[in-house]
Amino acid sequence: MKKNVKKSDTQYEFEAIFMPQKEGGFTVEVPDLPGCISEGDTLEDAEKNIQEAIGLYLETLEERGIPLPERKPLKVLKMNITIMRLEKSKKIYA
Repeated sequence: MKKNVKKSDTQYEFEAIFMPQKEGGFTVEVPDLPGCISEGDTLEDAEKNIQEAIGLYLETLEERGIPLPERKPLKVLKMNITIMRLEKSKKIYA
């Protein structure tokens, strides 16, 4: 006779970084879960795909008895940068 195993509902909160790609779509990375990366053609697809990837990542950790990686505070830096380009002087020959 099989025992019914009921998984407990545990909630986690992770930061996900969505990066638009030149060729279109988005790549998504979860810094607290090394190697947990996904993508999608639209922002909505990318969000759905990373949620699935996080679920599979956590399930794999649980199956292997590996503890959840320690959270690292996410540091976001926003900077304004001014780039000045100087024109090359034209050479004059006499």
